[in-house]
Amino acid sequence: MEIVWTNIVFSIVAFGILYFLLSKYAFSKLFAVMEKRRELVMQQMDEAAKTREQAVAYVEEQKQALNSARQEAQQIIQQSQITSNQQVEQALAQAKVEAARVKEEAVRDIENEKNKAVEELRSEIGTASVRIASKLLKKEVSASSEQEQLVNQYLNEVGGRS
Repeated sequence: MEIVWTNIVFSIVAFGILYFLLSKYAFSKLFAVMEKRRELVMQQMDEAAKTREQAVAYVEEQKQALNSARQEAQQIIQQSQITSNQQVEQALAQAKVEAARVKEEAVRDIENEKNKAVEELRSEIGTASVRIASKLLKKEVSASSEQEQLVNQYLNEVGGRS
């Protein structure tokens, strides 16, 4: 095998011319397109990172909002329980006051009825005493001091119990 130097020199010169032409006209445009593509990819990666950070921040914000809503709901539940307990206690207190008032009125009515009954009994006893005394006096018209004392004693006993 023989080396043809002219072909080698011609190939090197052709390669040099081709390289010179490519670097002058093609490489700069190709490198510019590649640089733009690299910048676009970097920009998209930056945007993706920012979007990811925003998504993480949004998720954290939503977690905080959810926790806040849960706490607020818990506070509302506790407040409603306290309010209902207070209302129950107020209702019980009102019922106790009303029961005491009704009881007091009933005791007063009972006492009034008792007093009326006692007065009626006294009146009837007084009337009966007078009848008995008048019957006794009619039977014995004697003015003995013994009988007079007995009637007075009886009247005093009936009158004294009032």
